[in-house]
Amino acid sequence: MHGVLISPLGDVTERLERLRERGTPAVLVDRRGEGTGFSSVAVDDVAGGYLAVRHLLDIGRRRIALLAGPLDIRQVADRVTGARREIAEVSDSTLEIINAPGLTVVDGRRGGEEVAARTPADRPDGIFAVNDLLAVGVLQALVMTGSLRVPDDIALVGYDDIDFASAVVVPLTSVRQPSQLIGSTAIDLLLEAVADPGLDPREVVFQPELVVRASTAR
Repeated sequence: MHGVLISPLGDVTERLERLRERGTPAVLVDRRGEGTGFSSVAVDDVAGGYLAVRHLLDIGRRRIALLAGPLDIRQVADRVTGARREIAEVSDSTLEIINAPGLTVVDGRRGGEEVAARTPADRPDGIFAVNDLLAVGVLQALVMTGSLRVPDDIALVGYDDIDFASAVVVPLTSVRQPSQLIGSTAIDLLLEAVADPGLDPREVVFQPELVVRASTAR
């Protein structure tokens, strides 16, 4: 094995150290590499969370709910951090964190059902889900009530811009990551490390992009 690309969810420091001891180059993908001694390619998820909530505020929403998955996942925690930073800049806005046990459509549907069951006064007027699967589940729950309209009653933003995001019943506004560029850059960094193991590690961070669709646009 000449080298590996790793996209970790938790702490993989010990495994990375074992790879280093074996002389195996590795590049972290979708994870910042600061302090690891390994090159990395990632997206600025703090900026992504900021971007998502800023869009909701820009279209006039002020009671924002953030449907978050496990906060021990770095990408989730960073997106929450970005959302909180943007909310702090707008004095008449509020941010409610709704914790989901996972990042699946089912988890999103449960969160959406909880929101839909509230009285109008207690209900958010905008939801940011930290990934598109959660957002799709929220959308299913809201649409199935028959009484709530997206985006008229609740605007919805997801994250990742998966292929399915544009094909759901209400096409989903989402924060897009440059997936192809991330992959090709990770391969380039790995080939560099294989060719010259003495190279200093590099950290490449890309900026996300907001893709606006019907879930926030009337």
